[in-house]
Amino acid sequence: MKPPAPARLDRGFFDRSVHAVAPDLIGATLLVDGVGGVIVEVEAYHHTDPASHSHGGRTERNAVMFGPPGHAYVYRSYGIHWCVNAVCEPAGEASAVLIRALAPTHGLDRMRARRGLDDARLLCAGPGRLCQALGITKTLDGAPLDAPPFVLLARESTPAIVAGPRIGITKAADKPWRYGLAGSRFLSRPFRAG
Repeated sequence: MKPPAPARLDRGFFDRSVHAVAPDLIGATLLVDGVGGVIVEVEAYHHTDPASHSHGGRTERNAVMFGPPGHAYVYRSYGIHWCVNAVCEPAGEASAVLIRALAPTHGLDRMRARRGLDDARLLCAGPGRLCQALGITKTLDGAPLDAPPFVLLARESTPAIVAGPRIGITKAADKPWRYGLAGSRFLSRPFRAG
C-alpha cells in the first residue's frame, strides 16, 4: 500500500508567531514549478526586530510583509540576489521567515542549469543561490505560498533542529533566530558548536 502524500501547508500555518513558524518549516518541502527540496535553514524576523525590513514602517519594498500571512515576500539583497520569505502572523504584524537553504530533491537538472554548476551541495546553500536555483524573482512577490507555482509540503516527522545567531546582519545580530536541520550538509554556513 502506498503511503499517504505529505499534507500541504496552507496560509493558516503562517498565521501564528514567526518564532513558531520558523523552526516548524525545517524539514518541510518547498517547490516552485516542481523544482526545490527540503528546507534545512531559515531565519525569523519579527516586526519589533531592528533587523527586520518592516521595523521602520511600511514602504513600497516591504508592503507584502504587512499583508496577510502565507504569502511570499521577495526582495533583492545588495542589489544582486533575490531572497524569498514567508510572511507570518496576522495582517499588519509584518513578520517573516527568510528561507536560507534547501536540500535539493526535485528538478536538479533545472537547478544546475540555472546556477551553472554541478555540486548539489551548493545549488541552494544560501538565500540568493536558492532563489536562482528555483527561478524565484520579484514576479513572485506577494504570491500565495499555497497556490501554484508554489507547493509547500509539511514535514512527515519532527527533525533535530539547531538554533543560533542570524547571518549577515548588524542589528540584533545576537538573537538566536536562525534555525537549521542538525547535521545537514546543505546549510549556507555551519552552526557554531556550543
